[in-house]
Amino acid sequence: QRQVIAIVDDDASIRESLKDLLDSAGYSSVVFSSAQRFLKSKRLDRFACLITDMRMPRTTGIELYQKLIAAGHAIPTILITAYPDDTVRARAVRAGIRCYLPKPVTSDALLGCVDEALEAR
Repeated sequence: QRQVIAIVDDDASIRESLKDLLDSAGYSSVVFSSAQRFLKSKRLDRFACLITDMRMPRTTGIELYQKLIAAGHAIPTILITAYPDDTVRARAVRAGIRCYLPKPVTSDALLGCVDEALEAR
């Protein structure tokens, strides 16, 4: 059974390009246009990994990850950001986020992080 990866990004073109990349690498992925939609997803436990944007309307990728942990879903998370910054990186690492990638994300970097996250499960 293929492992399912959740993609949460408010930018449709980024969501689709991440989905295409993961699908072509043999993963199964589901896209969400907001953190709120993702959190309302019926079976969060089916996701082996989460790829999320840092800056989204009403929340950040770090806050989304913290909500998941608080709800008992320790999903390995990859944070991508168009605004890389050492303070954010440090906060992400402290929060327990597995991988921090600046945009534009290279396919090698992303797939490397996904492999690492899936091995951690």
